[in-house]
Amino acid sequence: MTPAELSSTVLHAVRRAVDAGELDVTVPARAVVATPGPGGCGDYATNIALQLARPAGQPPYRVAEVLRSYLVGVDGVADVVLTGPGFLNISLGGAAPAALVEEILSAGTRYGHADAPDGSVVGLHCPHDLRAVVVADAVARVLRCQGALVRVTAEGFDREWTAALGVRVDGVGPASASPPVTVRPVPAPADPLPLGRDAARWALLHPAAHDRPRIGDEHLAQREGNPLFRVRYAHARSRALTRNAADLGFAAEPGPVPDAPQELLAALGDHPRVLAAAAAHRAPDRIARHLVAVADAALPFLPTVLPRGGEKPSAAHRARLALAEAAGTVLAGGLTLLGIDAPDHL
Repeated sequence: MTPAELSSTVLHAVRRAVDAGELDVTVPARAVVATPGPGGCGDYATNIALQLARPAGQPPYRVAEVLRSYLVGVDGVADVVLTGPGFLNISLGGAAPAALVEEILSAGTRYGHADAPDGSVVGLHCPHDLRAVVVADAVARVLRCQGALVRVTAEGFDREWTAALGVRVDGVGPASASPPVTVRPVPAPADPLPLGRDAARWALLHPAAHDRPRIGDEHLAQREGNPLFRVRYAHARSRALTRNAADLGFAAEPGPVPDAPQELLAALGDHPRVLAAAAAHRAPDRIARHLVAVADAALPFLPTVLPRGGEKPSAAHRARLALAEAAGTVLAGGLTLLGIDAPDHL
């Protein structure tokens, strides 16, 4: 069960409770499921009971008890635990990682993208400032992946920015009569061009727009202290595992991974929500930080993928490899949206 499927399952539980007369509410359009917070447990948690408590005229915990009875026993749901004032903490069955991995590998680097244009038209306008143009370029990429038609204009534009950082604008000059969204992050304190395309874009995009970016050689360091290195290294390691597995005569096949790190599964499942939030808030930094979280969750898992010693490749190894490939796919897709290369060798 993927996060999207779990959200639908929660809504179905609400609908069943309403049909049975246990809740008198309007079924909401969506149910948010996310990684459990402090004090939570399981794979995912939802605050749907708190959301429905007031219209239902019942305490949140009572609403949660009602919904729990309709969630326990559903295919793919192993257990539901109530915590706090009425949070539903949901543990998924062993097939859940396989469904998520299969969804990611099927979609490829477009995992989390909209299936079709949504009809929205967005104008972005930025001052004659390199960081503003890079942020606008990344925002445009993210909006387009969510189905929007985007036009980027700038007060001024230097041609070397395209050659050096791969940015583009659709028009130069004052904003049009129809007010666009103004992209005006805190300017960089130094010229990032000497860092090269990938490191420069990361340096400008990883901090939030209201934070001053650091422009220094730390973005070029090939060590764990550099977040960009960790993200690209995790991607390269996932690709190396695929090559190594082929040499051993087996390939990835989604399946149950009993020892799968929950942090990694949660981060992979959260990817579509992160892309949607980054588009809605015009904040590509959210994607950058999410990629770091995916990489940090994946790196300890990757050494467990291949057979060790005299082990023969098994279904467990194929499932672990599929999970590793899914992580690499999410990392590659996110880096691409930021305009950064995801090399197979590092």
